Amino acid sequence: MLKGIVLGIALMLAVALVCAYALVQSGFIPANADAKSGRLETWMAHTSLDATLRRDAPHEQNQVALTDQNLMDGVHLYAQNCVVCHGSAKGEAARSPIAKGEYPPPPQLATDGVEDDPEGYSFWKIKHGIRLTGMPSFGYTLSDQQIWTLALFLKHMDKLPPAVQQTWLQVQNWPLAPVKQPMAK
Repeated sequence: MLKGIVLGIALMLAVALVCAYALVQSGFIPANADAKSGRLETWMAHTSLDATLRRDAPHEQNQVALTDQNLMDGVHLYAQNCVVCHGSAKGEAARSPIAKGEYPPPPQLATDGVEDDPEGYSFWKIKHGIRLTGMPSFGYTLSDQQIWTLALFLKHMDKLPPAVQQTWLQVQNWPLAPVKQPMAK
């Protein structure tokens, strides 16, 4: 009796795996960036990200002090690395062509915000990126100090001191500053 139950369960799992493989191979699960993902795919991605953040994101306090200069440095780092996808102070109203073409669409942080996220979560996302999205890993190009500075800015971007707010309002995500052409000889 027990042998039959175990065999039945094993057979059901094998059939389920074969069906899942056939579904993936059929092309019915879209791989294109302009297709909407299904509920299962969305649930899996969100559940995995949430679990990873709970397990792996730093839980210690940000060692970058909350000063006007550090917030200003955060604005500059954001302008150099993040604005083209995550937008300027204008938020959703000024989404760049790059951000419009990404799926899932990157959050426009001035509108969608991450101020309520723990800074360790922002640090982890910036340092490691997020699979199957347009969010790259900046762990190879920015130092931990720079990433913590970005996390500090993101945490406080909705309540910046006046001078920092003025700089933040001047950040432009599109069109990008034109590249100067070298003079012809």
